[in-house]
Amino acid sequence: MQTDLYQLERYLHAALGITVTAAPWSEKDRLPHFIKELYDFVEMRLLGRPFLLAIDTGSAEQSPATLRKHIDLLRSKQNADVIYVRGGVTTYNRKRLIEHKVPFIVPGNQMYLPMLAIDLREHFRRLRSETPTFSPATQAVVIHALLRGCEQVLIPLETAQRLKYSAMTMTRAFDELEAAKLGDVTVHGRERRLRFKGNRQEIWTKAQPFLRSPVNKRLFIQYAKSGVGRIRAGLTALAEYSMLAPPAYTAYALTREEWNLLRQRRKAIVVPNQEPNACEIEVWSYPPALFAEHDVVDPLSLYLSLNDNPDERIESAMEEMMGKLGW
Repeated sequence: MQTDLYQLERYLHAALGITVTAAPWSEKDRLPHFIKELYDFVEMRLLGRPFLLAIDTGSAEQSPATLRKHIDLLRSKQNADVIYVRGGVTTYNRKRLIEHKVPFIVPGNQMYLPMLAIDLREHFRRLRSETPTFSPATQAVVIHALLRGCEQVLIPLETAQRLKYSAMTMTRAFDELEAAKLGDVTVHGRERRLRFKGNRQEIWTKAQPFLRSPVNKRLFIQYAKSGVGRIRAGLTALAEYSMLAPPAYTAYALTREEWNLLRQRRKAIVVPNQEPNACEIEVWSYPPALFAEHDVVDPLSLYLSLNDNPDERIESAMEEMMGKLGW
């Protein structure tokens, strides 16, 4: 933590021209255990006002809605404004933090303190650009393992047949998983075997930087003339997994091949979403039916498909859905 504090103090001095000194917060033991595991805490006076700094110690970014709840909890324990501190935040989450009015500091990069009317936007590192995302097939293997049993030993040919990919594609997927240190690959005779490391929650958290939305395209088509869709997706699916009210338009997920076939047969008439009898179509990078149950896309793919939505209702519904997984 000392290095983080040193960087933080230097950044505040360089950005604001003031000298500050941080000290460990003595009331940390009054906090719930899960909060103490997520953050280190220090007290600091800034421009004559007391502040409590919550320094994120986790490897994965938390959602702004979750951070807002944590800050509200901390403010109830300490008579001071709370500032979230993290060594790096993606560009998208930076915008969401500002939308949620979450005060934050990224030492050396950015500072947003609305209570002090400070919004310094400097050079911002694009964290995701340094981490290549998984191919659709590799992502499908991760979701398969998380939903069907991460303790199983996976063999390329068997997994390829189960997920409907070629053996060569599955070999490349195993290479990606081994390079990302998500699993251990061993060789028995001429056969490669992969076993994921950790429990479901650990695998899901560690895989986050490599995962992406399965949705390549979203559009609306005339439902009555298309006869399309049985795998529900988007907000329609989220309403199945949570208390969220169903949207005005039903959303369906299709593969690229299914979408192209609809267009070739002239059964898909693209329309504005205001049109009556319209439905929303999501074109996915891997088959949505692979992990669907009861004609609803799986919760992990659904989470990834909606993770960039800033609506607080949707964020809350996704947290509810993920909580039901029992991890």
